[in-house]
Amino acid sequence: MPPVTFGPPAGAGRATPRDTLLGRALRLEYLTVGWNVVEGIVALAAAAAAGSVALLGFGIDSFVESASGLILVWRLHAERRAEDEARVEHVERRAQRLVALSLVLLAAYVAFEATTSLVAGERPEASPVGLALAVASLVVMWWLARAKRRVAAQLGSRAMGADAFQTEACFWLSVFLLVGIGANAAFGLWWADAVAALGMTFFIGREALEAWRGEPDEEGEADAEAAEGTD
Repeated sequence: MPPVTFGPPAGAGRATPRDTLLGRALRLEYLTVGWNVVEGIVALAAAAAAGSVALLGFGIDSFVESASGLILVWRLHAERRAEDEARVEHVERRAQRLVALSLVLLAAYVAFEATTSLVAGERPEASPVGLALAVASLVVMWWLARAKRRVAAQLGSRAMGADAFQTEACFWLSVFLLVGIGANAAFGLWWADAVAALGMTFFIGREALEAWRGEPDEEGEADAEAAEGTD
């Protein structure tokens, strides 16, 4: 992947192809932040109504993802303004590590809640709203992750690539959520909700690791380069 290069200051001549890519990247991040805020609110409300640990973890993770998206928005705007690259990278790394720590705390919290729920035999109610949210999130996260990988490859941005990986992790969280609350609603398998929540902790942990490292894994980077080749 080529190194990130800063473009000319705003207003210096006509827009370059890189300016166009930066604008596309920003629109994707704005959509990510907006979607995750709405998703988080709906998930937490549904979790409170149904007593679902899986929905609770999913909702909190949505707000963490919103914070990660805002970091990328700031990062992309900084490049547009041609700010000092070293300073931008330094602040970005600090912010990413804060996001990573918050994800670790989230994984620990969800694991604890899911375990205690299983031990106590807590039975969550069926959640049609949660099911609809999981299906919608599957579609949106799949599209966003694919679009972000393509733009990350074209920009040569590891930060954008890492964010694309986090969006893909959200897709898999949606899969676990759908399986867990779907099994409970369709077959009365009350324990499926907590097991799904425990499964989520694996992907949340991977998100934390990649956020701490500040770059996507080798598989994610290869996918981004493949997307660039097919664009």
